[in-house]
Amino acid sequence: MSRWSTLPDASSSHHWQEASDRDPTTSPRWFAALEQSGSAAADTGWQPMHLQSDSGVVVPLYAKAHSFGEYVFDHGWADASERAGLRYYPKLLTAVPFTPSQGRRLLGAGDDRAASAQEAFAAVQQVAERGGLSSWHVLFPEPDELDAWQSTGMLHRLGCQYHWFDRQYGDFDGFIGTFRQSRRKTVRRERRLVVEQGVSVEVLEGSNIEARHWQVFEQCYRMTYLKRSGHGGYFTPELFPLLAQNLTDRVVMMLAVYQGEYVAAALYLKSDRTLYGRYWGSLEDFDQLHFELCYYQGIDYCLRAGLQRFDAGAQGEHKVLRGFEPVLTHSFHWLAEPRLADAVANFLVQEREHVEHYASALRQDLPFRRDTPS
Repeated sequence: MSRWSTLPDASSSHHWQEASDRDPTTSPRWFAALEQSGSAAADTGWQPMHLQSDSGVVVPLYAKAHSFGEYVFDHGWADASERAGLRYYPKLLTAVPFTPSQGRRLLGAGDDRAASAQEAFAAVQQVAERGGLSSWHVLFPEPDELDAWQSTGMLHRLGCQYHWFDRQYGDFDGFIGTFRQSRRKTVRRERRLVVEQGVSVEVLEGSNIEARHWQVFEQCYRMTYLKRSGHGGYFTPELFPLLAQNLTDRVVMMLAVYQGEYVAAALYLKSDRTLYGRYWGSLEDFDQLHFELCYYQGIDYCLRAGLQRFDAGAQGEHKVLRGFEPVLTHSFHWLAEPRLADAVANFLVQEREHVEHYASALRQDLPFRRDTPS
């Protein structure tokens, strides 16, 4: 049995770097940038309490004062808890802040992931008991970890996202060449409309992303959040210089140009196999520009760079008509209060059937011809 300890921040772990492999979403550089910038910090309701075992296993962990920035929605559970006179917040969360992408949550666990998950579960329960925290939520673990998390006995929840996979398309024309004619014409029309409005796209990565480009992205990101949500977004201004300094090799930026000025931007992370996205914003409205900058350009980039998968983030079933396939996602939940745990367990049985049916029905809306292999 390993001994577990909590870490004050991601940068304080000597195990995390080697354990994170080459997935930028679980890199300590990404977590450290979010924490050091104040984006994911105690002041914003994300108190770092990462767990590390003496055998080298790391489990990202936050004490959360709310449920924002997670993309697995438990607000109804919190409301029910409060109506029953129970305190739901703070709770414990294992996830990547503001990044609803699948990935490892047992970093450095080796072959016996089930034992690591069970040990982590016992350690988290001790943390929760000492701190009076209501629950623990593990969001978007990768499929290879499912058996390990199920072995803990935590409640299992299904969700649905939409991912693009390279089925040996070759290039973008090869990709949409697998579509039914009507959908192929629609995609071509959507891309053509962007060009006809006089908008072009610059794709930048690595050292080609300059300080001025980061400033443009921040301006676009902040403006879009203000328009839609009335606040300036989850990312603080201090985050972007840290990303430019520490994560440049894993960042791709798409910038839309109109009459010589930048008018929109999308930010992606990349691994050796996967493009993760996207954070986006715009200063002006252009027909179909969101689809071009956030989906079609991402697919184009994957095909050029040899990436096998494009994880385009949460929500947006309109992605299915553009060739993104429904993918079941997973989360695991432990609630200390037995009455709440029983109610949530009953809810999840019903929700699971709905999600499975929903994903199956969406597959019927994919644009591919019937003779296209999947």
